Amino acid sequence: MAAVEPELNIGEGLLALATLLSAPPEGPQEEEEGEASSSPGRSLGPGHIGAPKAEVGPTAAAQVQVKPGNTKGIWSADEVPEGSQYDDPWDPREQPEYEVLFKQQVGPEDMFLGMSRKDPSTACCEDMLIKIKLPGTKASDITLDIQEKVLDLRSPQKKLLLHLPHPVDAESGRACFLQEKGLLEVTLRMKRELDFINFA
Repeated sequence: MAAVEPELNIGEGLLALATLLSAPPEGPQEEEEGEASSSPGRSLGPGHIGAPKAEVGPTAAAQVQVKPGNTKGIWSADEVPEGSQYDDPWDPREQPEYEVLFKQQVGPEDMFLGMSRKDPSTACCEDMLIKIKLPGTKASDITLDIQEKVLDLRSPQKKLLLHLPHPVDAESGRACFLQEKGLLEVTLRMKRELDFINFA
């Protein structure tokens, strides 16, 4: 008696799949059980392709660990971005055009002598500049709220909830509204984990 191999090779798996797919469709319910079992393709299903799987016992189920916390929640508190509680999907106001730029404080020793370790990358930038186009808006109509990771701007016609790419110092930011251009410029000082290395 030949030994049975525990795993099917690729050729045997393809043959089993071809047998499954070439089986005629099941007929009406009046067929007898003997006729249904006589066709080899009718007794196969997708679970019969490949090597037989070992059944999972109570010991394997006991090894699954569940993280502590609220198991009914879809997301954990770390996965939800800050400021999303202010976003109203039913607000008809449109989002203004904006641009996020990075600013670097450089001196002659950086530009001509290369005495510091600064380079043109955003890792060596200290400030984040956000330019928001608000045509036809007065400065008194703008409400601006800055948090560590969120910029929330509201005006009668526009609404912007921007999740910032880097955490910022909300207390030291400054904003300037250019009425003739209809442009609001918000400058925020970034505070990142590795700034003490990049600015050393």
